[in-house]
Amino acid sequence: MLPESWKDQLSLVSADDYQIMGNRIPNAVTKLPGLETGDGDGGNGGAWVSKPRRIVVSNQLPLRAHRDISSNKWCFEFDNDSLYLQLKDGFPPETEVVYVGSLNADVSPSEQEDVSQYLLEKFQCVPTFLPCDLLNKYYHGFCKHYLWPIFHYLLPMTQAQGSLFDRSHWKAYTKVNKIFADKISEVLNPDEDYVWIHDYHLMILPTFLRKRFHRIKLGFFLHSPFPSSEIYRTLPVRDEILKGFLNCDLIGFHTFDYARHFLSCCSRMLGLDYESKRGYIGLEYFGRTVSIKILPVGIHMGQIEEIKVAEETAEKVKGLRERFKEKIVMLGVDDLDMFKGISLKFWAMGQLLEQNKELRGKVVLVQITNPARSSGKDVQDVETQIHLIADEVNNKFGRPGSGYKPIVFVNGPVSTLDKVAYYAISECVVVNAVRDGMNLVPYKYTVTRQGSPVLDEALGFGAGDVRKSVIIVSEFIGCSPSLSGAIRVNPWNIDAVTDAMSSAVTMSDKEKNLRHQKHHKYISSHDVAYWSRSYDQDLQRACKDHYNKRFWGVGLGLGFRVVALDPNFRKLGVETIVPAYKKTSSRLILLDYDGTMMDQDSLDKKPSDDLITLLNRLCGDPNNLVFIVSGRGKDPLSKWFGSCANLGLSAEHGYFTRYYFY
Repeated sequence: MLPESWKDQLSLVSADDYQIMGNRIPNAVTKLPGLETGDGDGGNGGAWVSKPRRIVVSNQLPLRAHRDISSNKWCFEFDNDSLYLQLKDGFPPETEVVYVGSLNADVSPSEQEDVSQYLLEKFQCVPTFLPCDLLNKYYHGFCKHYLWPIFHYLLPMTQAQGSLFDRSHWKAYTKVNKIFADKISEVLNPDEDYVWIHDYHLMILPTFLRKRFHRIKLGFFLHSPFPSSEIYRTLPVRDEILKGFLNCDLIGFHTFDYARHFLSCCSRMLGLDYESKRGYIGLEYFGRTVSIKILPVGIHMGQIEEIKVAEETAEKVKGLRERFKEKIVMLGVDDLDMFKGISLKFWAMGQLLEQNKELRGKVVLVQITNPARSSGKDVQDVETQIHLIADEVNNKFGRPGSGYKPIVFVNGPVSTLDKVAYYAISECVVVNAVRDGMNLVPYKYTVTRQGSPVLDEALGFGAGDVRKSVIIVSEFIGCSPSLSGAIRVNPWNIDAVTDAMSSAVTMSDKEKNLRHQKHHKYISSHDVAYWSRSYDQDLQRACKDHYNKRFWGVGLGLGFRVVALDPNFRKLGVETIVPAYKKTSSRLILLDYDGTMMDQDSLDKKPSDDLITLLNRLCGDPNNLVFIVSGRGKDPLSKWFGSCANLGLSAEHGYFTRYYFY
């Protein structure tokens, strides 16, 4: 029996009855990546041949852009550090990948059309150009200063702790997601393409796409934490975002905790329960099964391996080795933001030197700080605090005469090659974030420490030297569960972090080697290609039944959802029911009570006088046999409908049945 919330679908049109074109460019008139003719001049009569294609959607395109000074023209190149570029290695070789996202460059409106055409032809990229004011409200206003802190468990109690909810910023977020949907529609072949959306910047984009293309093959992966329901429910737009997720076919998370929090929110706020089917977690949502994928992302092994064998890397390693000669180097690589725990790390470093006089002058913490991804008072406060603590530790334990500083800052941006050089000389890496989605620094560090002939020579490794590495990792970040050999710490517990640093410095080479080998085995076999291949296979599995069901769109705005029903299901209309009712001489009428005859949200479940009158009219016709079927007990049903002559009751889903016959 259909719930009451579906009753308005009777006036809607099925997606099987029409095709929504939206703003999509017709394949027959526009040449797009993934579609080609049999020959160059259209000799096959214009018949298009479809290739397997994935549309990868992210906030920013995996491109670097700059304007050439001499020619004043835009120059573009792929960003090899971008995860969204690296993940294509997991797709089948014949698969074409189209990228949709913003361009990290201010392109004037007069140039946007030419740039768009160039990027589509040369890079298979579709840029979404956002006006500056809209971009600031969407990205800096809603994403980074409101949504991002909440997803990292920080509630905006005051303006000093992050932005409060601003309706204009939410509207900007909605508008940008709509712009992304328009751009995807221009290049989408909804019957063949798979769309993979990434991260919290685009969480309501699935709703816009599902509304246009009911059978779209749609996946989403969240790269940030998903907060517990107690935190998430504070969002004024919590339902709209949850329904955006649920308009996907597959939702991916890095850890079980993030997925568990999402499922808890669906249960507590939308009344949805999940179940495990053949090893897969699925949510039933209006006849559709929304699958949940739990798999941490990996690194691009080829990129690190290529850098490790470069002579330029070896030269940098030699220089760093000479600079930190006879020093034990611990390394931190973090973005400049409030959640990376840099100040807590510095306090632990100071306490380490306070408690271990023999380590003074021997241990150095090198902190590489990547540029902040947003601006604001919170970033300025973090930067001021970490410099104050670093100066305090350096002034207390430094040795100006020898040039020794316990804490060495390396301000970004720092290239991947330079980071690999620092990984190579570091005995330990410290990842002390108080909350982080995944964090791949320990992975890159471990692969670098595996070494190469070029690096071994630069480091002076002999034939008998063993590979070794130590990782100190916060228990509150996504990579922690997969690093079973790491020293896990609570970053808020300064004593514990200090003890971990001391253990890393004094640990035997044999134990360091055992921990290193365990990590390297896992990391090398679970790289970014493994991650994307596994996700892509699960997305195909989640979408395989799309054409075995009929779909109806229900709801308006961001409350839109698709109802999936059996292909034999047909909508009942008054014009069909009334003639059939009049022609028959024997009718069985089964009526559900809660949710059909009575509103599910009604507090008073007792039937009204009008309902009793209507039932008596139906039961008064000798051609009708009327039953109320309910999960309620027999006592309340008998009390409520005792005045209805000839009405049958089926209580507790048929366990107790009372018949009346003429």
